[in-house]
Amino acid sequence: MHIILLGAPGVGKGTQAKLIMAKFSIPQISTGDILRAEIKNETGLGKQVKSILESGELVSEGLILQIVENRLKQPDCENGFILDGFPRTIPQADGLAEILKRLGDIHLRVIEVSVPDAEIIKRLTSRRTCSNCGTMYNMVDNPPASGNICTVCGGNVVQRDDDKAETIQNRLAVYRKNTEPLIEYYKKHGEFFKVNGMQSIESVFEDVLRII
Repeated sequence: MHIILLGAPGVGKGTQAKLIMAKFSIPQISTGDILRAEIKNETGLGKQVKSILESGELVSEGLILQIVENRLKQPDCENGFILDGFPRTIPQADGLAEILKRLGDIHLRVIEVSVPDAEIIKRLTSRRTCSNCGTMYNMVDNPPASGNICTVCGGNVVQRDDDKAETIQNRLAVYRKNTEPLIEYYKKHGEFFKVNGMQSIESVFEDVLRII
């Protein structure tokens, strides 16, 4: 079972990935997590990435693909994996296709979780995060305790800069420009499916399970 979850920020990809992980015992793989792990473990690649980031440069496509390939070769990926937030661009998708050929001609199912931009902005501007433990809240249906106190650790619950309306609109514009073309790419190259992210979490997951 090899899955790519596509969708703009705030559509609920992370939530669905965790549900798939729990049901099928396959890892969720995000390039951000991989990069942080490589840096923390001080691997050769990690040191290279750290030096690039500290100099203010972007990590190259080639290096990202090398790191992803290393991760997909790990034993916990033998029965499948969920790619979340990767690939982001057509060149990354082409590179991933080559990696999957080398790993045994693995076939992907690509699932887009679709939510209108207005709803994404509403969801993300309502989101709050504990500055101490990272617990997520929503001011509409899951607010923190009075005084913006985290019910888990007692920390301060704040709105992150990337959850402010102007930042979200910028993130959506970047997504539409760079990542949305992947939808047409995977319609032509692989098994592409679309689910309605406006449903309840449970209903979205039921749709995902039918696809899987």
